[in-house]
Amino acid sequence: MYDSFAYVYDKFMENVPYDQWVEYIQALWSHYSLEPQLVLDLACGTGEVTYRLAEKNYDMIGIDISNEMLNVAREKTEKKDLSILFLEQDMREFELYGTVSSIVCICDGLNYLHDEEDLLQVFSLANNYLDPKGLFIFDMNTAYKYEMLGQETYTDVQDECAYIWDNYYDEVEHMNEYHLTIFDKERNGLYRKYEETHYQRAYTKERVCQLLKDAGLQLMAVYDAFTFDEPKENSERLYFIAREKDKEEN
Repeated sequence: MYDSFAYVYDKFMENVPYDQWVEYIQALWSHYSLEPQLVLDLACGTGEVTYRLAEKNYDMIGIDISNEMLNVAREKTEKKDLSILFLEQDMREFELYGTVSSIVCICDGLNYLHDEEDLLQVFSLANNYLDPKGLFIFDMNTAYKYEMLGQETYTDVQDECAYIWDNYYDEVEHMNEYHLTIFDKERNGLYRKYEETHYQRAYTKERVCQLLKDAGLQLMAVYDAFTFDEPKENSERLYFIAREKDKEEN
């Protein structure tokens, strides 16, 4: 996943307001009176959120299933002279050396899990590796967003790269499929073509909340993305905030 796309991913994501996203995460920590020390960035990708948090003096761990994405993340942190531990792991089976103050999973990483059992497994692992009262913060795309994407084709053409995105959303199975065709300009002036197909599943807010409870986590809130407002019918992305419960409370 994201193997071919890894080295051009940031070019197509350059308009994403990562700084604002990080500020929102910090605002959530502050709102819930958490001053995290060690933070896990789950499904960290090329490390855009990871290194920004490291620059704000949080000790960071980044986990991703794609070695290619992690290679890009490591190159960035080396250039910025940051110390971040990156681990190539499947989020459904991630392992840490100890507990962390907070776990974040940003940019719809959990939508890549197609089965409720897998989602429950990640939630259970998060509960296991969080410090007492530690926070798990993650976002998920909604069915409304996938319905808006629909059966459409999207393109982006830049100076040295371009992509064609063919999208299809199955409203019965709640699965969104998008096929990426990528053209990346090489040093010899020729373009190399890559193709990848990605699948994401939409989950209802209610089902995600129940799975968090089943995993032993305490749900604190669900917000319309980047706000402290309740979700709306046309919310495209939701943020879930859950807290590790003391084991005697479970």
